[in-house]
Amino acid sequence: MVVLDKTGTLTKGEPAVTEFVTAAAEPSPQLLATVAAVERESEHPLAQAIVRYAQERGIASARAEKFENVPGHGAVATVDGQRVVVGNRRLLDREGIELGELAGARARIADGGQTAVLVAVDDKAVAVVGIADAPRETAAAAVRDMHDLGVEVVMLTGDNRATADRIAAELGIDTVIAEVLPGDKAETIAQLQSGGRKVAMVGDGVNDAPALARADLGIAIGAGTDVAIDTADVVLMRSDPLDVPTALRIGRGTLRKMHQNLAWAVGYNAVALPIAAGVFEPAFGFTLRPEIAALTMSGSSIIVALNAVSLKRLRLPERRG
Repeated sequence: MVVLDKTGTLTKGEPAVTEFVTAAAEPSPQLLATVAAVERESEHPLAQAIVRYAQERGIASARAEKFENVPGHGAVATVDGQRVVVGNRRLLDREGIELGELAGARARIADGGQTAVLVAVDDKAVAVVGIADAPRETAAAAVRDMHDLGVEVVMLTGDNRATADRIAAELGIDTVIAEVLPGDKAETIAQLQSGGRKVAMVGDGVNDAPALARADLGIAIGAGTDVAIDTADVVLMRSDPLDVPTALRIGRGTLRKMHQNLAWAVGYNAVALPIAAGVFEPAFGFTLRPEIAALTMSGSSIIVALNAVSLKRLRLPERRG
């Protein structure tokens, strides 16, 4: 079983704002500047999407103070004396803030398979931001190739169920585990392992590090954070999902060659050593001269080396386009 993080692994990690819905008739530049001020302090891809959205519209930047990152939920800060909350539904529930008339917009955006980021100012919900992240070009091919290998593919994400299901359906993923908090990812991996299955985890972020460490095989992609790379067992040099089945094929091929070479070496020595020692000489009059024994041993080593070199003929997934 291979478990893949969604954002940045299966998707490009470059989400874009698709709509900005407010309680007022039109979104005000001041509100967008306020939201961007909070998100500018965050490193999350969704936060950066909102910052880019504001910059593209020439919105003047504001300054956020008392910034607090709430992992798996969003962020809270003070902007121009106002307490601003930006995040998911769980964050607003924690703050005791009702969506009110924006509940319909939030449901419509979420049901459409987008991520709904909620905004509240001074304990009042004021906006819903729709954000979408496109899958990587090779993600669907990577999932198909893992299926060809007989591997079950699971997507693990903190996004809402509708967004996760949309990406999973597009890529052909078997199982979706959505709305998982960053701190719960390692526990989710442990639950998958409890059935006796071997689990590989593929991720790129700081939040993925505990899950990478907990998995039987941790795989970090090339653009991952230092923490993820240091924790993983395997580091892929590129941020390409197709490298995951490639690594699995290389690993299986290498293990198969090791077994073949070991079987050959054990079988050869089990036969050749007794002959060279003269065990069969009394009964059959058959033995090996030292120079012949040396030549056959060299031949055995050559056979093992050639078998290992044949790994270069291993069929790997092809990249199109």
